[in-house]
Amino acid sequence: MIPLPLWPGDSGRAAAQPGEFATLAHYRPSAIRDLGASMLVLPGGGYGGLADHEGHDFALWLAQRGIAAGVLNYRLGSAGHHHPAMLQDAARALRVLRARARSEGRDPLRVGVMGSSAGGHLGASLTTLHAHAHAADSLNDAISAESARPDVAVLCYPVITMQTPHTHLGSRENLLGPPPASALVDLLSTELQVTPDHPPAFLWHTTDDAVVDVENPLLYAAALRRARVSFAIHVFAHGEHGLGLGHADKPAPPWSACLEHWLRERGWISA
Repeated sequence: MIPLPLWPGDSGRAAAQPGEFATLAHYRPSAIRDLGASMLVLPGGGYGGLADHEGHDFALWLAQRGIAAGVLNYRLGSAGHHHPAMLQDAARALRVLRARARSEGRDPLRVGVMGSSAGGHLGASLTTLHAHAHAADSLNDAISAESARPDVAVLCYPVITMQTPHTHLGSRENLLGPPPASALVDLLSTELQVTPDHPPAFLWHTTDDAVVDVENPLLYAAALRRARVSFAIHVFAHGEHGLGLGHADKPAPPWSACLEHWLRERGWISA
C-alpha cells in the first residue's frame, strides 16, 4: 500500500481528527491475475467515520484478484465538512486512479467504484452526479481533465435516498447538515438521478438490516431498470449491517462470490 497525492497541499499533513482532509491509499494488484482494471473503494461510517474493514479489507480482496484498488478516506461531517466536499474528494480520487492507470499502462477505461453503506451513497452520488463534481473542480490540472464517471459501480448495503422514511438519518445529517434544504435532499437522493448513462451496477443488501432499510437498493434497482441500465442485485435474507467480508463468528452471505462472477463476466478479473 502506498499513499497517493489527492489535493495539492495535503501531502505530509497530520490530521487533528479523522475526516479533516482526504487521503488516498493505493494497493497494487496480484501480477499473475492483473487484467488492468482499477477500483476506487469508499468505506462506510455514516459520513461521520470510516470503517477499515470496508476499505483496507476490500482493497486486499480486489488486489488478490488482479484489480488495483485505491481506498479513499474522504472528508467527514464529524470534522465539520458537508456536501459537496465528499463528492469532490471521490471525483478527484477516481481521476487520480484513472491518471495512474494511464501512466502505468493499465486500462484507463476500466476504473470503477465500490462503496459500502454511506460509502455506497457516495459511490452512487459519484456515478450519477460526476458532472456536478467536474464543474466544482477548479484546479484545471492534468488530473482534472480525466473523467470522474466510474466504469462500473459496486454498492454494498448502500444508503441510496436522502428522503424519509427510508433514508439513514445519521448519514443525511452528517452529509447535509441540519436542517437539510429540500433541493439538496432531492439532489442527493441518488435514485432520482439515474440516467441511461449510468454504468453497469452490482448491489447487495440483507432484508433484516436494522440500520439501512433494504428499500434503499430496491429503489435504486427500480431506477436502473427504468433507465434500462445493466445491473445485478442480490438481497439475502439474513445478515447485520456492515458485515463486509464477514468473519468467523459472523459469516457474511455469499455476496463476494456473486461479485467475483459478475466481474469475471465483464473481463475485470481472470478465470
